[in-house]
Amino acid sequence: MTGCELCEQEGGIPVFRNEALRVIRAVDADHPAFYRVIWNAHVAEWTDLPPADRSRIMQAVAKVETVLREHIKPTKVNLASLGNVVPHLHWHVIARFDWDARWPAPVWAPKQREVSDAEARLALPLTELDRRVAEALLAG
Repeated sequence: MTGCELCEQEGGIPVFRNEALRVIRAVDADHPAFYRVIWNAHVAEWTDLPPADRSRIMQAVAKVETVLREHIKPTKVNLASLGNVVPHLHWHVIARFDWDARWPAPVWAPKQREVSDAEARLALPLTELDRRVAEALLAG
């Protein structure tokens, strides 16, 4: 769709793509393990999808969350589907830690503290985490 950021661009660092959806990693120094599961076709709302596709995107969200929980052990995983600014169906899957810059507030809140080494604090390098996310999604 013309004018839709997620139709015209990847939306971040590509991690996985199939015919229905893609997973990207957002570039966010304060929250380095911040992924988005994006439906490829332009739809605005989750209920715009037929039930089988709703299940498909939620299975992808669950796989991304599972990889984050297993490999980097976040304090909490935040899931959100907002799309107020970009009305294209996508889910945020964000690993949160009690040391992160905005904890315990939402990632969009003002910073609570400066954390200059967030990426270095992760148990895995981001490229390895991306690889494991892609593997989980490829496994079906």
